Amino acid sequence: MSTGPMATLAGEAGSDDPFTALRAIAKLRTEVDRMETLAVRRARNSNASWQLIALALGVSKQAVHKKYGRS
Repeated sequence: MSTGPMATLAGEAGSDDPFTALRAIAKLRTEVDRMETLAVRRARNSNASWQLIALALGVSKQAVHKKYGRS
């Protein structure tokens, strides 16, 4: 997904229609999770430490390792 659809979804997330907003938020969450997984994989392939990745994500090293340690 490119920036265009993300921007569209972000706009829809602010909709006055709560169901339109909720659907857009669910799609955004899915896409952000996919993008995060890819970024973590790229960082690990570049020999980044779990500590550095955790720092970038604003979580603990244990949390990021638990979530992505087997990826």
